[in-house]
Amino acid sequence: MELQVYSNTTHEAVSMLSVLDTVFTKEYNEPLIHQAVQKSLAGWRQGSSQTKSRADVSGGGKKPWRQKGTGRARAGSIRGPIWRGGGHTFAKSPRDFSQKMNKKAMKVAFSSILSELLRQNRLKVIDSFTVAEAKTKALIKKLAALGYTENVLVVVPDFDYDLMLAARNIPNVSVMEMHDIDPVDLVGFGSILMTVDCVKFFEERLASC
Repeated sequence: MELQVYSNTTHEAVSMLSVLDTVFTKEYNEPLIHQAVQKSLAGWRQGSSQTKSRADVSGGGKKPWRQKGTGRARAGSIRGPIWRGGGHTFAKSPRDFSQKMNKKAMKVAFSSILSELLRQNRLKVIDSFTVAEAKTKALIKKLAALGYTENVLVVVPDFDYDLMLAARNIPNVSVMEMHDIDPVDLVGFGSILMTVDCVKFFEERLASC
């Protein structure tokens, strides 16, 4: 399979890039993609919320009043859930929300997403992607020349400080390094702009799926 490669300067198709059919022509596997997306979203959750149960609250060791004869409802502790300062009935505790997914299944999900992006003409390959200066206006002009106005993810090989500065004030436009990409990023944007080096990186990484 061959992909058109666009120029970073002229913004026109200048060459073709040969890629593996086994990686970029996978069938659309919705259940597997859904599982991969859910795994990523679950992994983002901190799971650090915590509240005290009646066992964690200090005090309350003594019965506040005798069982009978006072006219009040019986009570065994002042740290029960119905008391001010008492523990929670169903107290929250830290937990791990991460989900397990086999490496091979995740690779197939990645490959299926990239293949579907190509079929829908939502993935464009560019030889490189840089800006002359860290100006938002310059990046907007470059994206417009490539046919993008909004809702685009630019995938680059390494961190580019000027590019990050230029992109941070543009709504629905994001720049990410190829090592940080997960399924949520790929399915969450309308269009993906990816450099040749990034395509080769994913091809090598997913070749064994």
